[in-house]
Amino acid sequence: MAASSMPRRRQLIFALYMSGLMSLLMSGVITLINTGVDGAFMHRWLAAWLVAWVVAFPLVVFIAPLAGRMTEATLKLFDTKDSLE
Repeated sequence: MAASSMPRRRQLIFALYMSGLMSLLMSGVITLINTGVDGAFMHRWLAAWLVAWVVAFPLVVFIAPLAGRMTEATLKLFDTKDSLE
């Protein structure tokens, strides 16, 4: 495997895990709040999770680099302000 493909592979695996876990937890909480717990709760939750994950995975892949750039820009602002004091 080429060394240049490792960062991209890591990014995709991270996105898979992050989007899966976040969508699982968020869909569970929202399903619980909206419908409560009954005999069909798990079915509703898993159905909601699958939809959420299909949406979340590409968003994490494309949004993570933007969030990283925004983080760097924010940190530069703080560094600039700290150096002025």
